[in-house]
Amino acid sequence: MGYAAFKHLHMLTITISVVFFAIRGASALMGAEWIRNKWVRIIAHANDTILLIAALGLCYHLGQWPFYNSAWITAKVVGLLAYIAFGTIAIKRGKLWAYALALLSVAYIAWVAINKVPFPAF
Repeated sequence: MGYAAFKHLHMLTITISVVFFAIRGASALMGAEWIRNKWVRIIAHANDTILLIAALGLCYHLGQWPFYNSAWITAKVVGLLAYIAFGTIAIKRGKLWAYALALLSVAYIAWVAINKVPFPAF
């Protein structure tokens, strides 16, 4: 699988992950019970596994690795950890502040991916 295929797969699975999170997070805030169904977790985890595989394929093709030789990829991983932490709180506890911070983390990750720099220059 080449660079372009990994990039497109990565972008597709990111889109699926963020849209699915936005729906699940909003549903959690409204107290919906369907988000606790096993199939919901299976779909989310399967998509995120494919997303991770695509990300590793991109790292391989770019020759850039987080915590080794790429500050911007490291920043994306740190943003991802924040997204996971806030997203977990948002979905499990239905907290609006965590939902907002999770979406803000996604925006930061996207900004870093587009600009290839870890921090905005103000």
